Amino acid sequence: MPARAAQADVPERLEPQDHPWMTAAESRAVIEALTGGVRAEGGPPTVRFVGGCVRDALAGAPVGDIDLATDLVPEEVLRRLEGAGLKAIPTGLDHGTITAVVNHRPFEITTLRRDVETDGRRAVVAYTTDWREDAERRDFTINALSADPDGTLHDYFDGRADLAAGRVRFVGEADLRIREDVLRILRFCRFHARFGVGAPTGPDYAACIKRRDLLPQLSAERVHHELARLLAGDAPSETVRAMIADGLLACWLPEAAAPDVLAALVGREGAAGRRDWLRRLAALCLRPDAGAGSAEGIARRLKLSNQETARLTLLAAPPHSFDPQADALQRREALYRLGADRAWDLALLGAARAEAEGRDPQAWERLTQEAADWRPTELPVSGADALAAGLTPGPAVGRALKAVERWWLSEAMAPERAACLERLKAEAAALSAAQD
Repeated sequence: MPARAAQADVPERLEPQDHPWMTAAESRAVIEALTGGVRAEGGPPTVRFVGGCVRDALAGAPVGDIDLATDLVPEEVLRRLEGAGLKAIPTGLDHGTITAVVNHRPFEITTLRRDVETDGRRAVVAYTTDWREDAERRDFTINALSADPDGTLHDYFDGRADLAAGRVRFVGEADLRIREDVLRILRFCRFHARFGVGAPTGPDYAACIKRRDLLPQLSAERVHHELARLLAGDAPSETVRAMIADGLLACWLPEAAAPDVLAALVGREGAAGRRDWLRRLAALCLRPDAGAGSAEGIARRLKLSNQETARLTLLAAPPHSFDPQADALQRREALYRLGADRAWDLALLGAARAEAEGRDPQAWERLTQEAADWRPTELPVSGADALAAGLTPGPAVGRALKAVERWWLSEAMAPERAACLERLKAEAAALSAAQD
């Protein structure tokens, strides 16, 4: 994956007509509800777009969640939203956050805050009316940007210049910000992978390396969430390679040892338009002969969901052969039992490993296409048919169906229901005779 180029054309303001999310009826409804009238202390309230929506819009990236900040206290935010007939949910009232929902679209609204005390995981905050003071709480300069509803940009720490230069930089002293919340080490890497140029370098990254000994104190849930977002990005490979070399993954992913395979997989996923963080985790951490135990260890450490664990384990130790050494029947059975998506995962991983190791990936590429072309087909007979054929409920029904299924697969799944019923009757008769 080539290095990302710096973005020299980052605009100096956001033109609302160029950003439909700013002028959408839902956005206008929330802003109008909050800015109508005066604050209890007098003077008009102020509301700005903050954080990721401003950063992404300036970078020309798709805007997801829309966050707002205001100098209104949370109770007043609730009162105004409800007074305007908008749904208001006190999702983080202790920290000044209210979520407005308009036409099923959420808007997170947070009262301006300043940190009173931090312990590396959580902060005690107090409300403020100083926008710069609130921006000082943000982790990185590119996340400290805010914009008025008319598009006027507020940039207290040169975040726009950092975005243009492809540079991730902490707000304030890097070491202090890391000690306030250790997750910022992983967030630095994630944002560098997304907005930075080349491998991470510089004094702020050096501060992350220096404080890597603090990473074990993080919860598995927070690490899982951050690593998933990092790996799901457009171009994580160079950053992940640096993280391995500099010991930033040693605590949580000691198995991570294949950045070349990850890079090859990312390129192939891009060509196919099928990005997937868990497949990328497998490419980075699982050797072809890793076995189920390795995947299960990663799953326990990161507290993956049952579904994620099952999928990662399958990628580590597939129960059916889907590789260039498998014959046509084995591949057909793998596609039938694993499904096209999981077989495609295995083939793409195989192709990426071959590419990274300098081997010819064409055989794996053919399997990738075979999986992409697969259309699920069900066995034309069922347990009810086995009972109708004279078998009594019990293990014999399963044995008869499995025998028919093996035959059906060996015939390239071509036999239709009538032929399968005849085969089932023959199997049922044989089982009944054996029982007699």
